[in-house]
Amino acid sequence: MFKKKASILSLALVLLLTVVLSACGGKEGAKSGEPAKEEAAIQSDGTVDASKLDPVKLKMYMIGPNQKDLPKVQEEINKYLTEKINATIEINMIDWGDYSQRMQVITSSGENYDIAFTSSWAFDYLPNAAKGAFKPLNDLLDQYGQGIKEALDPRFLEGTKVNGVNYGIPANKELAQQFVWRFNKKYLDKYNLDISNVTTLEDLEPLLKTIKENEPADITPLAVPKSFKPYLPVDFPLGDEIPIGMYLDTKDFKFVNLLDTPELKSALATMRKYYKAGYVREDVATLDGIDNIKTGKWLVDREITQPYAELGWSRNAGYDIVTRPMHDPVIYTSSAAGSMMAISSYSKNPERAMMFLNLLNTDEKLRNMIQYGLEGTHYKKLEGPYIEDMPAMQENYAMPGFALGNMFLTYLHEGEPEDKWEAFEKFNSSALVAPTFGFNFDTAPVKTEVAAVTNVAKEFIPALYTGSIDPDEYLPKAKQKFQDAGIDKVIAEAQKQFDEWKAAQNK
Repeated sequence: MFKKKASILSLALVLLLTVVLSACGGKEGAKSGEPAKEEAAIQSDGTVDASKLDPVKLKMYMIGPNQKDLPKVQEEINKYLTEKINATIEINMIDWGDYSQRMQVITSSGENYDIAFTSSWAFDYLPNAAKGAFKPLNDLLDQYGQGIKEALDPRFLEGTKVNGVNYGIPANKELAQQFVWRFNKKYLDKYNLDISNVTTLEDLEPLLKTIKENEPADITPLAVPKSFKPYLPVDFPLGDEIPIGMYLDTKDFKFVNLLDTPELKSALATMRKYYKAGYVREDVATLDGIDNIKTGKWLVDREITQPYAELGWSRNAGYDIVTRPMHDPVIYTSSAAGSMMAISSYSKNPERAMMFLNLLNTDEKLRNMIQYGLEGTHYKKLEGPYIEDMPAMQENYAMPGFALGNMFLTYLHEGEPEDKWEAFEKFNSSALVAPTFGFNFDTAPVKTEVAAVTNVAKEFIPALYTGSIDPDEYLPKAKQKFQDAGIDKVIAEAQKQFDEWKAAQNK
C-alpha cells in the first residue's frame, strides 16, 4: 500500500491516469447503455439472465506458449459462455519470456483488450496498477463478482490492494510460498542417500560430493541456473534480485542491506566452495534455464512447492522426484499476487469481463474446459473427480492451470490424493504471515536510484550468488557499487513508507 503523505504527487498522477483511461474505456459502454442492461441481468440469486444482455466479444491475453488446439476448445468455450453471459472470448497466448515486454507494448498502444494475466513476476501487477493500466475492481466485484469473494481466501484480495483498491483477481491456489530442495530419486536410491535431515544449503554437501565422485561429468549435482538465490528468511520489497529485505522474525521492523548480513555472507562462501568443487555447472552465471528435468541428469535443484507437487513433477518428468522443505510456508504480498487477472482500463466491457472472471472462479465446467480442453479429445473422464490425459493434451493443449482462476474447481489426475484441495486450504491456513504482508513499496520517489541499483544487481548478483566469483574479492566491490547507485536512499524510502503503512494499519 502506498503511504499517503509521501505519495501525494505520484498518487495524483495515478488518479489522473486512471480517470483518463477509465473515461476512454467507459465511453463505448455509455453509448451502448450496456452497464444498465448488465445490472438488470443480475438476478436475485446472483446468477445472470443472459437473455437480457446484448452479445459482446471479450479479448484476453494469457501467459504461456500458443496451443494448437486452442481454436477448437475456444469454440466450445464460446458456446457455453453465450448461454451463461451472452459473450464470446478470444484467448491470445504470449510465451513466457515475451509476455511482460509484449504486454507493456500492447498497453502503451491503447489497445482495447479486456483481460490480461498479471502477477508479481510477469507483467508486474503493482507498477501497472499504479500507472492506471488496470481498472479499479472494487465496485465490479461487488456487482458482478460475488462468487469470487465467496470462493477466495480473503487474504488474497486484502494482500493485493493498492491504496485500498483491488486492480486484479488473484487465482485461488496456494497463498503461501515455500521453497524446497527437489531430488532425483534415482540417485538417492542408487547411493542410499538420506535426505531426512537436509534443510540448508550446507546440508547438501555430502550428497553433492557423492554424486560428483561417482557419476559421469554430465550429471549435475546441484542443477541451478543464474537465477539461483540462497534461501534467506526475509521478505524482499523489490523482489529477490535486489538485496534489500526485512527478517520474518524482525523485532525492530527495519529493512536491511542483505549484503551486510552474516547469513548471506555464509551462503556466498558455501556456493563458492560448491562452484570450485564442480557441484554446479561452470557456466551457471549465464544460464537462463537448465533442462535437468527433461534430461534426468541431476541430483538436486530448488523449486517453490505446493501440496502434493511431487506427484505432478514426477508425472511430467516420467521419473520419481521427492522433496525436502527449506522452511515453513510463508504468506508474502508477492505470493498473494503470484497469479492474477486484471481488467484493462481500455476495456469496453468491464462488467462482462468481471462476469467471465466470476465464472472462472465458480463454474466447474468452464474452469475445467479452459484448462484441460475437451472430454474425449484431450482427456478421459474417470470415476469421481479424476481424469486421464489423452495424447492430444500433451501434444496440442497444455495450458498454464495456475493462471486460469480457481484451481480448487479442477479435476484431479489419476494417483493424486482426493483431499488435494483440502490440503491446499490447510497449507494456506497454517502458514506464517510475513510482517510486510499487504505492504507495497511505491518506488516513484526513488525511481532513479532503483534503476541504478537494478543495473548493479544484474552485474553482480548472478555471479556472486552462484559462486562463480570469489566473494572475498567481489562482495566488497558489489557493496560499494550498490552504495554508489543509491541503495541506502532506496532502503530509507522503503523504511519511511513501511513505517507510515504500519502506523495506518494500527499494527
